[in-house]
Amino acid sequence: MHEILVLYYSRHGHVKAMAELIARGVLAINGCTARLRTVPPLDGTAETIPSAGDPYVSKTDLRECAGLALGSPTRFGGMAAPLKAFLDTTSDVWLSGTLISKPAAVFTSTSSQHGGQESTLLSMMIPLLHHGMLIVGLPYSEPALMRTTTGGTPYGASHVAGATNTHEISADERALCLALGKRLATIAYALASNGLT
Repeated sequence: MHEILVLYYSRHGHVKAMAELIARGVLAINGCTARLRTVPPLDGTAETIPSAGDPYVSKTDLRECAGLALGSPTRFGGMAAPLKAFLDTTSDVWLSGTLISKPAAVFTSTSSQHGGQESTLLSMMIPLLHHGMLIVGLPYSEPALMRTTTGGTPYGASHVAGATNTHEISADERALCLALGKRLATIAYALASNGLT
């Protein structure tokens, strides 16, 4: 089985819900499975192991994955600090070249329609490109990408949570999360099965 790491940070639960949908998309591809992981907050209250929910990521998770989906809420047009803090510790993974030629995808959630979704997705791609990963986006052959009036970009899946973070994931956002998981897993499977990663 080829394992896709779905790594995220979620404050209000929207990015976590997206991560779970992306994992479902991964599981729809024969020969692939998903490993859900999160990162601790930076406020010093985190336990070594979370008491509930997905485990905290380790660098072993990165080394063992065939592909990576990376998710974060938007913070002033960029990824959240807890996720960036983890990525900043991965220089040994970078030096080893472990992630070179493995596919990666990104996803995000914002409070407002124009709250920096695309800049956040692009900012999340930068460390992945430094690791030598191959970026997987969403093609316009996905019908939901053309019709969405909520989230969804060619750079990755996205969600508009609303000013009070109460908007549920829309049908189009849901379809795009599932599609991103399927596309990432399909490419990871093809690359790994042919010895290209």
